[in-house]
Amino acid sequence: MIKDILKISSLPVVIASLCCLTPVVIVLAGLGTVTFASTLADTLYGDYKWVFRAIGLSALLASLIVYLRRQKGICTIDEAVKRRNEIINLAVITIAVGVAGYFFFLYVVVHYLGVFLNIWG
Repeated sequence: MIKDILKISSLPVVIASLCCLTPVVIVLAGLGTVTFASTLADTLYGDYKWVFRAIGLSALLASLIVYLRRQKGICTIDEAVKRRNEIINLAVITIAVGVAGYFFFLYVVVHYLGVFLNIWG
C-alpha cells in the first residue's frame, strides 16, 4: 500500500516542483549559467508557481484515477459506490503524501541543491 502511494505521488511531486527544479537541471546539464538559472528561478517561482502546483495536483488526481482503474479494477460508477470508503481513504492519504512530498522535495532537496550550486542564497 505504501509503495503504491509513493508510486502514485512521485511523478506529480516532480512535476509540481519543476518551477525550481528546471534551473537546477539547466546548471547541472551545462546548458546555462548560474545567473540565467537564478533569473529563471525567480520568474518561474515568483510568477508561475501556482500554475506548476495546479498542474502537479491535476497529475496527482489523474495518476490516482489511473491507479484505481488499472490496479484496483474500479471502472464503473456502481463499483466506485460499493468501494467508496476505500477510494476516499486512498485519495486522502495520497493527496496528503503528495503535498508533504512536494514540500519536502521543493523546500529541502531542491533548495539545498540550488544553494550548493549557488543559484540562490
